[in-house]
Amino acid sequence: MKRSKGVALGLGIVALVAALGWWNWPVTVQAARPTRGPAIEAVYATGTVEPTILMPVSPRAGGRLTAVEVEEGQHVARGQVLARIESDDLDQTVSEMRAREQLAQAQFERTRQLVEQGFMSRSELDRARTELQATGAAARRARVQRDYAQLTAPADGVVLRRDGEAGQFVPAGQAVFTLACCAPLRVTAEVDEEDIARVTVGQTVTMRTDALPKQLFSGMVSEITPKGDPVSRSYRVRIRLADAPPVDAGPLRSGMTMDANLIVSRRDGALLVPNAALQGSTVWLVSEGRLRRRPVVLGVAGAGLTEIVSGLGDSDMLVLSPPAHLRESQRARVAPGVSTLPPFASMNGQ
Repeated sequence: MKRSKGVALGLGIVALVAALGWWNWPVTVQAARPTRGPAIEAVYATGTVEPTILMPVSPRAGGRLTAVEVEEGQHVARGQVLARIESDDLDQTVSEMRAREQLAQAQFERTRQLVEQGFMSRSELDRARTELQATGAAARRARVQRDYAQLTAPADGVVLRRDGEAGQFVPAGQAVFTLACCAPLRVTAEVDEEDIARVTVGQTVTMRTDALPKQLFSGMVSEITPKGDPVSRSYRVRIRLADAPPVDAGPLRSGMTMDANLIVSRRDGALLVPNAALQGSTVWLVSEGRLRRRPVVLGVAGAGLTEIVSGLGDSDMLVLSPPAHLRESQRARVAPGVSTLPPFASMNGQ
């Protein structure tokens, strides 16, 4: 009986010692010190590269294309014929109106001579003059309508796109050519209505495109549309590219998608920590071999890092991805490989 009690007591002591050992056993954590870098608050938007001046060229009247005179990428001059549309009926109309005009002209001359000789009244001359003017106007109108069968360049520019082939019927108003004229490329972006209040004309913009991943583009907000789109709930923002290339210079081309960061504020030398180290507005630190839970004041939050306004110092050892079971004052040891966090170029993570 006494021996059983002794065994039980011994087991209890062992269990107590094991529990105390487990309780005081140091937990191994990954840790790093914060870093200093720029904290950039930015509005993110997606945009498209486009010419500053875009000119679609379309026929005023539908018809079949009989000839296409230019190709995509070709430079054209103002007034140059780009394509021709069948116009046999208009040619006949012009010939008819020209004949009527010649007849009216001859009739006017005969009437004028007879009036001067006193064989006809002046009212007959007025009637002949009116007929001549009417037929002349009809002839000019016919020639203008025939000229509509030729698609011409409205200004000097570059043919960006051609949407028609010889023999194809083109409805009235459908663009056959798209030209870019006399201005460099720009970016048009859509900004969510929740962020548009933080966007102003003159704001600095940094941009990148997946088509040119190694290049970073800079620009400035030049225009903000006064009315938003109620469907997409966004506002159109025009961005002027710094050192913008011509539309055909490359490698930046019209139609490329651009990720834009519209800079709201920038603070150099800000204290930055990884988002994974945060538990709400608190962090875990390793101090003298013990874990300490510390509240912090957060600043700009990005996709990878967050700015710490107060509550943390440069020399503090920050626990990375702290487990949920950590306790205040718990013994801890830092796993090998303690590092300083790499600098971060943009707080919005774009």
